[in-house]
Amino acid sequence: MGIFGGEGRLIGGRYRLGIRLGRGGMGTVWRATDELLGRQVAVKELHLDEGTAEPESRVQRERAMREARTVAQIKHPHVIVVHDIVEQDGRPWIVMELVEGASLADRLMSGGPVAPREAARIGIALLGALRAAHTRGVLHRDIKPANVLMESGTGRVVLTDFGIAQVPGVTTLTDAGGFVGSPEYTAPERMAGRGTGPEADLWSLGVLLCAALSGESPFHRDSLGGVLHAVVYDEIQLPESARPLRAVLDGLLERDPERRMDVTETERLLRGYLESGRAPERGASEHPPSEHPPAAGPPAAPAVPGRPPVGHGAGRPGGRTGGRTPGMPIRDALDDRALAAAARPHTGRTRTVLLIVLAAVVIGGAGAGIAALLMNGSGTDDDGGRNGRPSRSQQASDAKPTGGGRHGAAHPTAEVTASPSPGGTARVPAGYRFVRDPAGFALAVPEGFTRSYENDRVYYYSQGKRFRIGVQLQKRVPQGPIGAMRTADAEGPGNYRGYRRNQVTETTHNGLQAGLWEFVWNGSAQDGGPRYTYDLSWDESGRMIDVWISSPLGSQTEAKRHFDTALDAFRLTGT
Repeated sequence: MGIFGGEGRLIGGRYRLGIRLGRGGMGTVWRATDELLGRQVAVKELHLDEGTAEPESRVQRERAMREARTVAQIKHPHVIVVHDIVEQDGRPWIVMELVEGASLADRLMSGGPVAPREAARIGIALLGALRAAHTRGVLHRDIKPANVLMESGTGRVVLTDFGIAQVPGVTTLTDAGGFVGSPEYTAPERMAGRGTGPEADLWSLGVLLCAALSGESPFHRDSLGGVLHAVVYDEIQLPESARPLRAVLDGLLERDPERRMDVTETERLLRGYLESGRAPERGASEHPPSEHPPAAGPPAAPAVPGRPPVGHGAGRPGGRTGGRTPGMPIRDALDDRALAAAARPHTGRTRTVLLIVLAAVVIGGAGAGIAALLMNGSGTDDDGGRNGRPSRSQQASDAKPTGGGRHGAAHPTAEVTASPSPGGTARVPAGYRFVRDPAGFALAVPEGFTRSYENDRVYYYSQGKRFRIGVQLQKRVPQGPIGAMRTADAEGPGNYRGYRRNQVTETTHNGLQAGLWEFVWNGSAQDGGPRYTYDLSWDESGRMIDVWISSPLGSQTEAKRHFDTALDAFRLTGT
């Protein structure tokens, strides 16, 4: 029985609950009868944290409702259909189509692994579902066999359970906590607490296909610490049964997300295998360039009052990256910082201790485990450089990337001497540098970006100004950051040529209320094509802070990664 539900209960004055179909960490799913239309549906009762204060509980409900509404807009035959959202007993209930059939997990448990051709068919269906979701900026973040339904009779493959999906401009229901879930299917960059994009879902798809072909994921271990170690460090051993799809799995299980195979190439290889029966091989497009030819500088267009000028960019779809993934029976918080510490290159006893601490964090809560990890951010004894181990920023000058093979370790992080406090350190991913700007803030920007100060705004530009990161610190406005965003959005058509795909969403940044503004515009003649803009604004220390990024439309994923990194490191420093 659900927390408040039970067989025979009427929900929303319309949906009569029947038998319980399943229960997970985030909700209970019931078979129900839509008494208005006389059809069978599935109703998901969302589990909200008990004992929370009313304001927080209200925020949880609102987030869940917004997520469900967004997912309901994804129209694809391989995505679960959301019919309705109702609120009953103070909690959201999501009404979905009823798919008569077992999950892929149930099928593997009862019937064993599937044949390569069936795995390819399942993969193509899920790629279509992911393409539809990613086009709308929605990341599923929990691709695993339990969330794939196989409709009886038709064989239709249905991706379900978007309960922890990352939605543009929406802080997910689970973002307030740590990491829960299905580590075996989680991409290493997410384990490491770095910014993630659609590539993370594709990694999960690769693990799912391995599980479908062999019966279990290649990262299955007897302990959580073993799973974390396998995902981040171990050589990936593909099962012999995966040989016909080896090229696909190799491409999807690239630990470097920039080298990971994309949806188009994956679908091409799988369809080729189904049509020819021959094991696919990756062609010349194996590693497409992540950068487009440099474009000319940005247009000199008038600025919107209180806003960045044309060519700036906006927040981040889905707000803060990371978050939690359900699927394990445990829901204890696993702090992204601890995961990041474990993902950094370590050897011997230090690595073992880190993984043991991570496992303890999941079992016993975040408390002392994370504190122990964070006392020495690198996972080593902070001995000030004694015993041959430099501490803090000294190690930055010695740090070099390790691994780098096709299935090598994830990118290491680098310690940088620049920091907002004397003697402090800042951790940024390899390929980025931490800068303390004279305007009174600090952030991380990609290597090679150059600074410019224009019209009371600070810019960091890539070569050719394809990527434009901007920051403005200004006086607070009466309408607040969300109101300022909405005003700028209303004035968008008059200030941005071809202004479209625009939305403003309430979100948070480090616990502070924030506004997220996203849009596409045509760009200038020098830009050579449309541009995507993300903009995040919030009030802090008596000022309104605006951080944005603008990029070519085709480089949206890369721009999001740059922006995630900039915001994760952003802090006020004074002038």
